[in-house]
Amino acid sequence: MTVVDNVLSRVPEPLRSVLIKHREVLKFGIVGGTTFVVDNGIWWLLKLTVLEPKPTTAKAIAIIVAMIVNYILNREWSFRTRGGRESHHEAALFFLISGIAMVINLIPFAISRYGLDLAVPNVSRLVQEVADFASGSIIGMLLAMAFKFWAFKKWVFPDELGRRRRDDAEAGDEPDPAR
Repeated sequence: MTVVDNVLSRVPEPLRSVLIKHREVLKFGIVGGTTFVVDNGIWWLLKLTVLEPKPTTAKAIAIIVAMIVNYILNREWSFRTRGGRESHHEAALFFLISGIAMVINLIPFAISRYGLDLAVPNVSRLVQEVADFASGSIIGMLLAMAFKFWAFKKWVFPDELGRRRRDDAEAGDEPDPAR
């Protein structure tokens, strides 16, 4: 029994049916939460130390590291029964879409920091940090996450390519990487 099956078996029935029906979204959300912690941990570490004068660069670096973690977790867990493209083709599409999502993620932060001038010395350090978090880690990340979920399902891990992997998983076999 997988971890997800174990957790779902303890959830009351009305909610369990909904979670099972939307299992892919749930897994995608868990991966997103994990990479949220990775992204923000690295961003705050960089922007409060070596990249203090360059917060946008710090955010971009943090997003790239989180993107790599995101690919591994989505490929091996969230969309495990989807896909079926050659690995290099799938990875290229994933990182292309993630690059677009990174720009989407950075737009609210850039508007807040540079368009609205919510940065020291125009505002206090507390206001700057709250604005950075709200725009870069909440608004930007939610917009990017919605775009990525749609784009990953449509182009990176399409369902029609994953039928063999899903059939293998349902039969209890390990997916054949050669297929």
